[in-house]
Amino acid sequence: MPSSHNDHSAPHYVTFMLALGCGLVAANLYYAQPLVGLIAPTLEMSPSLSGLIVTLTQIGYAMGLLMIVPLGDLLENRKLILTLICFAVFALLVSALTTNPYVFLFAALTIGLGSTAVQIMVPYAAHLAHESVRGRAVGNVMSGLMLGIMLARPISSLLSSLGSWHLIYYVSSVVLVMLIISLRLTLPVRRPLTSLNYGGLLISMAKIAISTPALQRRALYQSALFAGFSLFWTVTPLVLADSFGLDQQGIALFALAGAAGVFAAPIGGRIADKGWIRSTTGLALIGGACAFLMSAFLYLGSTFSLVLLVVSAILLDFCVTTNLVLGQRVIFHLPAEIRSRLNGLFMATFFLGGALGSALGTWSYVSAGWTFSALIGAGLSILAFVYYLSEYRTRPAIVQNAMSSQEESSNL
Repeated sequence: MPSSHNDHSAPHYVTFMLALGCGLVAANLYYAQPLVGLIAPTLEMSPSLSGLIVTLTQIGYAMGLLMIVPLGDLLENRKLILTLICFAVFALLVSALTTNPYVFLFAALTIGLGSTAVQIMVPYAAHLAHESVRGRAVGNVMSGLMLGIMLARPISSLLSSLGSWHLIYYVSSVVLVMLIISLRLTLPVRRPLTSLNYGGLLISMAKIAISTPALQRRALYQSALFAGFSLFWTVTPLVLADSFGLDQQGIALFALAGAAGVFAAPIGGRIADKGWIRSTTGLALIGGACAFLMSAFLYLGSTFSLVLLVVSAILLDFCVTTNLVLGQRVIFHLPAEIRSRLNGLFMATFFLGGALGSALGTWSYVSAGWTFSALIGAGLSILAFVYYLSEYRTRPAIVQNAMSSQEESSNL
C-alpha cells in the first residue's frame, strides 16, 4: 500500500508547469460562453441548439469528473493527463473546422471530457509535494486553474474581435500541443498501486462518499460558495449591460478586474499548511455573504456602484478560491491511494452547486432584479456558515477524518 506521505517535493518548475497546464486546459471550458451569439448564426443553429454549446461542455466535464478522474487512482498519471489533453486538442480542431452544428456540439462535449485533465493534475501535484508544503503546492496549482477560468471569457472575446470566433479554437489547440510536449518532458511518472479494476474503482466511490465526513463537509461548504460564485458571474454581465450600458469589451475588463481574487490560492495554501483551516473557512463563508450584501442595495448605474461591484467580485473570488484550496488540503490529507476519487467526488459535488447557482441567478434576476439575486447569493453562504458552526462540536476535521479514513482505506 503506498504511503500518503511523500518524503521529497517535486522541483518548483514541475509545480509551475502543473499550474500553467491547469489554467490553459480549464480555460477551454469557458471560451465559448461569450461567443454563442457569433457561433450560432455561422453554423445555422436554432436558439434551442445554441443553448447546448455551453451546456454540453459542462455536461462532458461533469461526466469526466465521475467517470475519468477516478482513473488517476488506477492508471499512470502522466500518461493519463497527456491523453486527455490530446482529446481536448482534437475536439478544439473539430470545433474550428466543422460546419455541421451537431458535430460542433459533439466536439463541445468532448472538450469538457478532455478538460478533466486538470482534476488529475491537482491530486498529482499533492502527491508530488511533501506533507509540510502540500497546501502551498495545491494552492499554486489552483491559482493557475482559477486564473485560466477567469481569463478565458475576456480572451475569447478579444480574439473574436480581432478575427472570427474560430480563432480562439485554433490558438488554444496550438497552445495545448506545446503544453503536451512540455509536460511530457517535465512531469515525473506516477504509477498508483491498487488491486481494483475500473468497475471496482467506480463502486468504491459510493463507499468513499458515504464514509468520509471530511469530504461531505468540505463539499457542502464549497458547493454553497461556488453556487454564489456562479450566480454572481451569471447575473453581473446582465447588470453591467442593462444598468451601466457596458459592451462586451467593458464586461471583459470587469471580469479581468475580478480575476484579482484568484491570487488567494497560494495564500490559502500557506494558511492551510499552518493549520488554520477551521477559522479561515469561517472567514471565507462570511466573506462570501459580505461580497453580496455590500452591493445588494446599490443604486445601479453610478460610478460608485460600479467600483463596489468590482470590489464585490474580488472579495467573492478571493473567498471562493481560498475555501477551495482549504478543502483540497483537507481531502488530500486523506490516503494517497484514493485521492483522485476524493477529488472527483469533491469537484462533481460543488460543480452541481455551480449549476444550481447559475439557474438561480437567471431566474432571480429576470424575476426581481439584482437585489433579489444578491440576497440569494448571500443566503447560500449564510446557510453554509450555520452548518459550519456545528464543526466546533468536533475535533478539527483534518484530524478526525484522516484517522477514520486511514482505517478504511485498505478496503477501498
